[in-house]
Amino acid sequence: MILLAIDTATEACSAALSVDDALIWRYQVAPRDHTRLILPMIEELLAEGGIGRADLDAIAFGRGPGSFTGVRIGTGVTQGLALALDLPVVPVSNLAAMAWGAVREFGATRVHAAIDARMGEVYYAAYRNDESGLEILAEERVTAADAVPADESPAIGVGTGWGSYRPALRARLPNVDEIHDAYLPHARAIAELAAPIFAKGGGVAPDDALPVYLRNQVTHVAASKAG
Repeated sequence: MILLAIDTATEACSAALSVDDALIWRYQVAPRDHTRLILPMIEELLAEGGIGRADLDAIAFGRGPGSFTGVRIGTGVTQGLALALDLPVVPVSNLAAMAWGAVREFGATRVHAAIDARMGEVYYAAYRNDESGLEILAEERVTAADAVPADESPAIGVGTGWGSYRPALRARLPNVDEIHDAYLPHARAIAELAAPIFAKGGGVAPDDALPVYLRNQVTHVAASKAG
């Protein structure tokens, strides 16, 4: 299986190429350069992997939540490539990608992922990892930082929401004992989450690869129906 993953939903811009069990990637924090960076990143990965666009089996992308502009860029690039190549698309939550990254990089078993949504709010979700994989404990939402679901279990906190609203989040999640407040989503995690979904027959048509903004409830509902 050959899968391309991209993410431009936050300050980070990244792409990853998964070829069977091998994974290579490009990653750069560049808040205003996603449009300039993402296509060259993809071409570099394909060249490094000795893969042509026609060899790809699927494309995965970070479908949000995140920056409105960033999510649109990632969605547009993904849809354009997938339509041109007639490929299925696997949308992946950026909050889930952050949680999976924390599992792999920090050994987390419970993760509270929070992206700064401005205006005192965060994009938030909570996850637990066990032998069956990543389980959602609190569904993703946009909420005031002081109104996230209370949880007293030991856990790790990741994301820019922790940098902006740490006291408010701490009050609701008092036993988060490790915080990575500059942590951003990565296409590597998106590829790792998307691969088993695609292997089981998951994925959507390019036209159904919709962004999730959370503040736009119509789009959120449509994207949920698309998988």
